[in-house]
Amino acid sequence: MSAYGVINRPQRTSYLPTTLWHHDSPRVEPDLGTPSFVTIHHIDRAAVECIQTGLFNYLHCIFANEVDKGLTYPQEDISDSAAFGAYFFGGDVIVAIAGEGDPPVIASDERGVREIEQSLDAARNGRTWEECVAGFYYVKPNYPGRSSHICNAGFIVPPSQRGSGYGHILAKSYLHYAPALGYKASVFNLVYNNNTASVKLWEALNFTKAGLIPKAGRMRRKDGEGEEYVDAIIFYKSFEETGPNADDQ
Repeated sequence: MSAYGVINRPQRTSYLPTTLWHHDSPRVEPDLGTPSFVTIHHIDRAAVECIQTGLFNYLHCIFANEVDKGLTYPQEDISDSAAFGAYFFGGDVIVAIAGEGDPPVIASDERGVREIEQSLDAARNGRTWEECVAGFYYVKPNYPGRSSHICNAGFIVPPSQRGSGYGHILAKSYLHYAPALGYKASVFNLVYNNNTASVKLWEALNFTKAGLIPKAGRMRRKDGEGEEYVDAIIFYKSFEETGPNADDQ
């Protein structure tokens, strides 16, 4: 629960189309075995519990392990599945699946966003979730009521998938999915400045540093030797004049 109480997301009657994203990060070499594309799928808890057996538990495990590290999220424990469901699936959830074989046929290509007709099961193609989930994030209102047009998001790339450029793809897809879900702008409340990869990513996508909160987090040291207080950056971006390809071409 936030300082504003429970913040409810708008009710969804359908899911946004699945999209296809190719690697465009200069850090990713095509001959290293990294899939050349990912498909990105809009889901919610109902879809996961009714259709995608095991996906909820896998996402919970990855997120709980990230929280336990004490480096990026403010929570200290989210091992309870109900607490994870209320927090992460309290909004819309976007899941990226690493591509396999040839890319799917593109059904629509507007403003550089390639829509495809492919289910999550088809993208998975018999693989385990550990093998194919490239990353995931939630999108939900950052504030209630009259300010609910501003959203917040939380991103995770599983440790086994890091270093493959998936974080960049997730961030770019957010610039498509968040406005498509009806939001006008984004605020990230706590991007700890010890999370240099995240800071550099949002800077590269021209997010504005709207503020700095001194000693905002009591985080674990990366060397494992105790804890320290670190500052947090508040990042902001308007979606009204931007798209997934507007800032980094």
